Amino acid sequence: MCPLPPRSVMTLGLTVWLGLAWPLDRGTASETHGTLDPQALSDGWISLFDGQTLFGWRPTSNADWSVVNGAIAVGRGEPGLLRTTTQFSDFELQLEYRCPRGTNSGVFLRNSPRPDDPSRDCYEVNIAPPDNRFPTASLVGRQRAQAVPEVPGNEWHTLHMSLSGARVRVSHNGQQLLQYDDPRPLGRGYIGLQFNEGPIAFRNIRLKPWGLQSLFNGRDLTGWKTYPDMVSVFRVTPEGDLNVRNGRGQLETVETFADFVLQLECITHGPDLNSGIFFRCIPGEVMNGYESQIHNGRIGGDRAQPADHGTGGIFRRQAARRVVADDRRWFHKTIVAEGPHMAAWVDGYQVSDWTDTRPAHDNPRNGLRLAAGTIILQGHDPTTDLSFRNLRAVELTPRRP
Repeated sequence: MCPLPPRSVMTLGLTVWLGLAWPLDRGTASETHGTLDPQALSDGWISLFDGQTLFGWRPTSNADWSVVNGAIAVGRGEPGLLRTTTQFSDFELQLEYRCPRGTNSGVFLRNSPRPDDPSRDCYEVNIAPPDNRFPTASLVGRQRAQAVPEVPGNEWHTLHMSLSGARVRVSHNGQQLLQYDDPRPLGRGYIGLQFNEGPIAFRNIRLKPWGLQSLFNGRDLTGWKTYPDMVSVFRVTPEGDLNVRNGRGQLETVETFADFVLQLECITHGPDLNSGIFFRCIPGEVMNGYESQIHNGRIGGDRAQPADHGTGGIFRRQAARRVVADDRRWFHKTIVAEGPHMAAWVDGYQVSDWTDTRPAHDNPRNGLRLAAGTIILQGHDPTTDLSFRNLRAVELTPRRP
């Protein structure tokens, strides 16, 4: 294959094709980088694409993937995928795409790092012309869409996909066109955007994890282990929130989790307060697990310069790339841990993406811990005053061998 042209040439060509008049999506250039409205956040949605960078994505081939006018675009190079660095199991996924009529592309769900056969090791939701054996909204190698949708070229179209256990549903522009029940469901996997034949662009890529169960009933501390000999005071407020005050301490789940999705809301009741959410903890030990930081302070007021790793950073491992949350305001947080990989979203915006490459060890302070562990909420110091609500989690389904 001939080498790709220089980046500047590729970007110029994509910009011309996409159109300089494209508006940025609402919120993608805002000061806080918010990409989802409050209702979407409350419903559990996160953004897989921030509208400006390819953070959280990885290409599998040499193609000219780039961000143009708030969209992920590709037009030349080797066929392959741009895939997430995070795996998911049960979820809703919604995105918009735009391409010329002759383009053949797709969205890959629950795929392996490099899928060889879309009828076996992933679900490929096709984007293809009507005369293709599997036209748009079909599952390649598995099931043809119930009707061939009208797909005018160079207009934005919406794909909505849901996966729950063995069932896959696909809607196109609001019309459900496919329901497929897999006799051998895949479990978890990556999400991939395909470059195959012809240019294509994607935007507004959003995901909602499914199957999360409540960890906190809003009335008492059922399901949690308290440590009365520690200084922190955990209590349920009249509003049904879980509040922690005073000095160092912890509240620990009775249930353990290995590979999971955790979602919650949090508010800090003072400036630059410090706390954290520990996971894969050794049960009964003092905050001995990986820590997803809570700290909304920033150096010099710059959101790109978090103080003390920043909310959503993996403490002592990877700082958050941006401070999204503000003190004294409720914010949403999502943590995904699957194998050695960990990621976090704050108000739907991905702030961390880290893989533990250390040798395996039972103690996460000393190496990679994959074993199931508890989740701990931290009381940090005498200034501690935070509240939590809507704590929910689900264990990720293992991938089928």
